[in-house]
Amino acid sequence: MADTYENYVDGEWRASETGETFAVENPANTDETVAECQDSSSADARGAIEAAAAARDAWAETPGPARGKLLRETAKRMDDRREELTETLAREEGKALGEAGGEVGRAINIFYYYAEKAMDYAGEASNPSATGQNLYTVREPMGVAGLIVPWNYPIAIPSWKMAPALATGNTVVCKLSQDAPTVFLKVTECLAEAADAVDAPDGVVNVLTGGGEEVGQPIVEHDEVDAVSFTGSRSVGDMIYEQATDAHKRVQTELGSKNPTVVTESADVEEAAQIVGGGAFGVTGQACTATERVIVHESVHDEFVDALVDYAKSIEIGAALDGADMGPQANEGEIEGTLDDVETAKDEGATVEYGGGQPDGDEYENGYFVEPTILTGLDSDATVMQEEVFGPFVGIMTVSDFEEAIDLANDVEFGLAAGIVTDDHTQANRFVDEVDFGVVKVNEATTGLELHVPFGGMNASSSETYREQGEEGMDYFTIIKTVYDNY
Repeated sequence: MADTYENYVDGEWRASETGETFAVENPANTDETVAECQDSSSADARGAIEAAAAARDAWAETPGPARGKLLRETAKRMDDRREELTETLAREEGKALGEAGGEVGRAINIFYYYAEKAMDYAGEASNPSATGQNLYTVREPMGVAGLIVPWNYPIAIPSWKMAPALATGNTVVCKLSQDAPTVFLKVTECLAEAADAVDAPDGVVNVLTGGGEEVGQPIVEHDEVDAVSFTGSRSVGDMIYEQATDAHKRVQTELGSKNPTVVTESADVEEAAQIVGGGAFGVTGQACTATERVIVHESVHDEFVDALVDYAKSIEIGAALDGADMGPQANEGEIEGTLDDVETAKDEGATVEYGGGQPDGDEYENGYFVEPTILTGLDSDATVMQEEVFGPFVGIMTVSDFEEAIDLANDVEFGLAAGIVTDDHTQANRFVDEVDFGVVKVNEATTGLELHVPFGGMNASSSETYREQGEEGMDYFTIIKTVYDNY
């Protein structure tokens, strides 16, 4: 029988007032229930927000090094449970074990990183124009931070939102995705133990599960929530942005994208296939930074397609716990969306070079498995070259010169991650300068991020308000006060 997890509110574990739970299934074997989680109500959400508001002043007045100690103690406990967290993530979200382990390690390092940053993140001194005066700024917490997180990076994304919020003195209310909440509920266990160990106030951390309307909406609307940070679909993100800004809250959204990689005539074709394949098919293509459009110079097009097909053929599809290279999609809606997108592409004239369907075999019957898919013959205005496909999918376009490649790279409304594979340093630098994307990679997959530098998109991929991660990730959760101190 699967374990049942409760919400963590005001320093204690609580069942929802609804008395209802929902099942979290293993996408590699839908007959297996990973956990039962609380099907929370708006009343549960309001209770969590009120707990966070009650703890706001006490946590804001806690010295930065003491706040950092909470994060450090949490990271230690996560590290002790690294193997358990990795297996849980693989079972409920479907990531291959190596990918799941990498994400868990990243989350641990995020907590360690912000534990140290909490010690010296305060403000800056400036030279005043007058004598007998100190002139400086201080950074103060926003107050209560509402965090709404997705399922595709279910431990990393909550960590890179929550850790800087706590480090800067905010209390938090976090709504987890219903598809993969269990791994961060286990992180919350680590946070709860650490809070007891360092005597943190009750209500500093509040974590709930439930539906968007029941739990997410109160977080966006409640008067006691001062800042809202959301990662997810553009449609939901745009709605949250509008509602939160109308309520005069600070808001941050990171949304979808349609990420290009340009392969120039000077590129090493085998290397390019490895880079594109990793960016397109890693984590089953379920990353907002995944490569979906490849723009290839005509002189290397055929060779590149052959190399990428060989790469796709080498991928072992299967359950993470069986050691597969690529796991299933996260849920039924995602795989149906991917398969529908492939059919749309075929209707619009695409040639399927590889994949395009579900793999055959008894081992795939109870899971949401899909083949890595490579399409050619599409123009930039094709539906699947403009709208995000959240699965292991890539469409290839051909160009005759570098200027055309830049134009096609920018020919979408999104702007999160873009890459180029080239041995021409001039073209690499022009690409960095001329593409309208928040993350630009040279000779590297569009996926994969360093935690100590800013991350975020441009155009329709983001609210373009504040960046996440790095020290800039702390800026979002603070407001500046300027002090003129005459003596």
